[in-house]
Amino acid sequence: MTGGGAGPRTAQGPGGDAGPRAAEGTTLVPTPEHVELANSVRSLLAKHSDSRAVRRALEQPHGFDVDLWAMLCHQIGAPALPIRQEHGGAGFTLAEAHVILEELGHALAPSPLLSSLVATAAADDESLPRIAEGAVATLAWSGVTGPTDSPIGVTWSGDVLCGTIDPVLVGDVADIVLVAARHGARGEDVGLFRVDPSERGLTRTRCSGMDPTLGFATLELDSVPATPITLDAADVLTAAHRVGTLATAALQVGCAQRGLDMTVAYTKEREQFGRPIGSFQALKHRMSDMLVRVRMSRSGAWAAVQAHVHDAPDADVLVAAASSYCSEAAMAVAAETIQMHGGIAITWEHDAHLVLKRAQALQQLFGRPQDHRSALIS
Repeated sequence: MTGGGAGPRTAQGPGGDAGPRAAEGTTLVPTPEHVELANSVRSLLAKHSDSRAVRRALEQPHGFDVDLWAMLCHQIGAPALPIRQEHGGAGFTLAEAHVILEELGHALAPSPLLSSLVATAAADDESLPRIAEGAVATLAWSGVTGPTDSPIGVTWSGDVLCGTIDPVLVGDVADIVLVAARHGARGEDVGLFRVDPSERGLTRTRCSGMDPTLGFATLELDSVPATPITLDAADVLTAAHRVGTLATAALQVGCAQRGLDMTVAYTKEREQFGRPIGSFQALKHRMSDMLVRVRMSRSGAWAAVQAHVHDAPDADVLVAAASSYCSEAAMAVAAETIQMHGGIAITWEHDAHLVLKRAQALQQLFGRPQDHRSALIS
């Protein structure tokens, strides 16, 4: 029994084998370039985001390590990957960002990459070059913590925004703030607007949450001037929701892999009755179930992001299926991680509780598993 998974964390692909390639050019396994990217990010995180570094980052004013974020931006080019070159980006796809997110999920590293990727899918031409350079961006929209038809509590009238929205990913420290708001005579239309974070009338308050590695804030807008990006944002927000769903699935895969790796390592060291507990058949079965969940999650998430990248006709189905499975698999693996570590798992010094908190928090983003299953059958 080993804790190492397939996919970007090794040279193997999702499911643990080399795998074929799809007829239409979609890559069913990570390419050598993806593996090399994963190795680079993993090496960087091993040096700058170990357990102690994660806890230090939580105490910083931004809630994440700004130096690590700068390295991810300048050495890896993380936020620039899915942005087209004409907007200052690297011209790659969400698949490359997916590789990085999985490594961040495994390291449990606090990072604004998730928020910036979601904002990228909705950002205007003026914001994209700044995001590519490393400016932290966020999309203030109720769909971030729900389905696409979640109620919107902000209105736009007379060129100003009024209302409250929470929680907003890294909303208290974001350099670029995009806000979804209702407008029109009956408030039935939804638009997208850019707000200067320094505007008077905008109050940003950090929220406390279950997972300290994911930063959230409440945004209160009291007649805040806003620049319209589009007054018909339905398609833009749907696209941003899909990007967020895929990005969250990548983080969930990494989180589940971390829980599995920790559990396997612990059961090799912890002894009962004169032998490692990992040699007990019952625990082997439970860890095998964890491994199956991790590998199935990785396979589903990778298939979904590839379908998105190649605009496959079944992309919506694969995204919904992957999100539903990855979300529940991460929770199941996290729960087993806690159980199989015993009492040490709930101490602050051990990382097992961070795995559980991360899995629980991610499950609340971009629709719950049941929301995605409802979408599949409807």
